[in-house]
Amino acid sequence: MSHSATQRLAFNEPGWLDTLAAWLLALLWVLPLLYAVWTAFHPAEYATRFELTAPLTLANFGRAWEAAPFARYFLNTSLLVGMILSVQLVLATLAGFAFARYRFRGRQLAFALVLVQLMVMPDILVVENYKTMAQLGLIDSLLAIGLPYFASAFAIFLLRQTFMGIPQELDDAARVEGASALQILWRVYVPLAKPVYVAFALVSVSFHWNNFLWPLIVTNSVNARPLTVGLQIFSSVDQGIDWSIITAATLLSSAPLLIAFLLFQRQFVQSFMRAGIK
Repeated sequence: MSHSATQRLAFNEPGWLDTLAAWLLALLWVLPLLYAVWTAFHPAEYATRFELTAPLTLANFGRAWEAAPFARYFLNTSLLVGMILSVQLVLATLAGFAFARYRFRGRQLAFALVLVQLMVMPDILVVENYKTMAQLGLIDSLLAIGLPYFASAFAIFLLRQTFMGIPQELDDAARVEGASALQILWRVYVPLAKPVYVAFALVSVSFHWNNFLWPLIVTNSVNARPLTVGLQIFSSVDQGIDWSIITAATLLSSAPLLIAFLLFQRQFVQSFMRAGIK
């Protein structure tokens, strides 16, 4: 091997500084979670005392569960996430299929407007969305939280690109067999795009499970509050600050996502890789 080739190989190999930086970033990322776990499973007096012999307890979780209507918050969040994801998948599938396989006047302009939505932060539209929900009489409802997110530009773009990559011959063969457009979509396109659906579902569920600002603005009662808003109200100063109970409540709210990731992390990674999400 020549000297120049050796230099290029050495340059491309990750050095110990890169490895150290990666470990430091990982440690910084996991430290808040480790602190939350420690505090939640220990009495309040050990919240700032890290002793290996400190007694373990589950009482913090019981006190947190009884101190706020977390059962209702979990129900609201589950219904909200399921509703948003279901509508997003249906609308994005139909729109993506139309943009990928049909030629109609204004097609490029319509798709360009969809792409513009990707560059608009949802927080910018909070005031206008609130006015719209008020005019529709939907304030303080799960529908008001989910309605602005039903048409996902990201999902439409993702499925449109996926459908365009499916060979036209499969479409033509199905039409020869007498299949309608919806049958072709359901039996040909949707099965071939399963990894993309899974990848988008992960993004959508994690985002809306943790969404805070819009639900905080548009809800006023326990009947519509999701976990994020309920947790914020629970941990406010008016309720008193007990970090053991607060961290226990935080773990309760994030537990479904953490457990799902730990159980299905291999499937998660494979779905993102197949979908081409970096």
